[in-house]
Amino acid sequence: MSIGLISLAAGVLIGLMYAVLKVRSPAPPALALIGLLGMLAGEQATRHLLSRDAAPPPQVTVPQATSQTGVSS
Repeated sequence: MSIGLISLAAGVLIGLMYAVLKVRSPAPPALALIGLLGMLAGEQATRHLLSRDAAPPPQVTVPQATSQTGVSS
């Protein structure tokens, strides 16, 4: 299962529990969404920078095998 789907399911479950228990969110909804957007943007930027700075994978060359027919000259 995708990490995004797990996160969405966890958020919905927590939201349902908040509603049942009549607990107010610790942050105003707009402020919380802006914070989540910042977290996602930071994660994507970090992934982009790390993948750009990573060394390219080494090139592997495989030598051609010579065929041997078993006939001597």
